[in-house]
Amino acid sequence: MEFYAPAKVNLSLRVLRRREDGFHEIESLMCPLSIFDTIDLSHREEGGLEFVCDDTTLPTGDDNLVVRAAKLFCQSCGFQPRLRIQLTKRIPHGAGLGGGSSDAATTLVGLNRLFETELSREALSAMAADLGSDVPFFIYQSAAVIRGRGEFVEPVAFPHELPLFLIKPPFGVPTPWAYKHWLDSREVPGVPYAAQEFSWGTLVNDLERPVFEKYLFLADLKSWLLTQPEVAGALMSGSGATVFALLQEKGAAESLASKVAAEFGTNLWCCLCETIGG
Repeated sequence: MEFYAPAKVNLSLRVLRRREDGFHEIESLMCPLSIFDTIDLSHREEGGLEFVCDDTTLPTGDDNLVVRAAKLFCQSCGFQPRLRIQLTKRIPHGAGLGGGSSDAATTLVGLNRLFETELSREALSAMAADLGSDVPFFIYQSAAVIRGRGEFVEPVAFPHELPLFLIKPPFGVPTPWAYKHWLDSREVPGVPYAAQEFSWGTLVNDLERPVFEKYLFLADLKSWLLTQPEVAGALMSGSGATVFALLQEKGAAESLASKVAAEFGTNLWCCLCETIGG
């Protein structure tokens, strides 16, 4: 059985406080995107779990969220895994697009169908929370407001197919590092951090402050994007390192891509996609 694991974007991300457990209290509007990893699940004649991935830079053992999700599901349901999982990657890692979290959540949803266990979304979401803060969001396959450390998911209607142009440099940003430095970070002079208001909502990300302070390239990229006529808004997604441009219209992507290459070089990962409301 084949399943699609979408990327996500944080259209807004507010960090409210550092919690006693070391996590941070957040409030975020997150949307799935029309770019997907693919997960193929099948039964094995032999016992055990076989996991293969076309991205050789990713771990294939218990350090991989897909493997952890599969083992957690089987353990929770009380049976030994007899599975083959094949992951085909399109979403870059270290990008702030939730690729690993989406893969884990999609594995849980897929195994629930493969084994016909009929677990509720609430049960799958509770399982997902043990795997990572972003994982429960992907269980609901909808735009949602996220609270707590990410475990409280409120699906919302978001009937807007916003055209986004994603840009990621060759480096990633560790999420724990970004949150650790949030409280003591300062704004880089001249870089726009203010909320950007639209008819459908607001673009804002509190993690830009610590990330831009260390990774000035991302600050320069966002600032430059906001000066381009093709761009209605720009923001870093999650903890980075992806910065996205909200396009005035979908057809503006080709022109903007040429300008990005001329200004910043051709070693950037770029992708045109759109938000998916549900």
